[in-house]
Amino acid sequence: MKDSALIVVDMLYDFIDGSMACQGADKAIENSLKYIEKETAATDPDDSGVRSIYPILFIRDHHPANHCSFAEQGGPWPPHCVQGTHGADIHEALEPYASEDLTFFKGEDPSKEQYSGFEGLNPAGQSLQEVLELMDIKNVVVCGIATEYCVRNTAEDLLKAGFKVYVLKDCIAYVDAKGHEEALEAMEKEGIKLI
Repeated sequence: MKDSALIVVDMLYDFIDGSMACQGADKAIENSLKYIEKETAATDPDDSGVRSIYPILFIRDHHPANHCSFAEQGGPWPPHCVQGTHGADIHEALEPYASEDLTFFKGEDPSKEQYSGFEGLNPAGQSLQEVLELMDIKNVVVCGIATEYCVRNTAEDLLKAGFKVYVLKDCIAYVDAKGHEEALEAMEKEGIKLI
C-alpha cells in the first residue's frame, strides 16, 4: 500500500505480561512481527532505510507514578507503564523497529487520562498527526493493545483527521473478549477497515 505507515499502539510489557496483561497479547506480538517482516522484507531493522520504505510509529503509555488513572488516585486501573519501569518498555522483539523520532508518549500529565495516540508527543514535541503529515502518509495500519481503549481511540482519531485507517485484527489484544468484539464492530461501522 502506497503512502502508508504502521502504528503500533502500547505493545508494552505491562499490557503483555504485567499488571494489566491483556488477552491475546503474545499472539498479537507474533502476528505483528510477521506483518512487519513481510512489509519490510529485504531491509535490516537497524538500517534507517526501513523507515523510508515503511515507517513504523510507536505509541507508548508513559505515566508518572501518581497518574490519575491509577486506583490509588481514584482511577479505574492498577498502576501500569510507569516511567522508568520495565512495564513501560516496548516488547524486545519490536524494539529494533522503534526510533526516537517516531515514538509518541501519552499519559505523561498526572491529571489527564489519554487513550489515544493522537494525544502523545515524540521527544521533539511533535504530535502523531504532524509527523504523519510531514511524511505524506495517507493510509495508516494499526496494531496493538488494547482493542477497546487505546487501539480504538487512536484509530478513530486517525479517521477523524482524514486518514484511511486499517486495523490488523489478528494483531491486537484486549481486556475483555466481548468488549473487543463490540469495539471491532463499532470501528467497522465508522469506516475503519478490518484486515
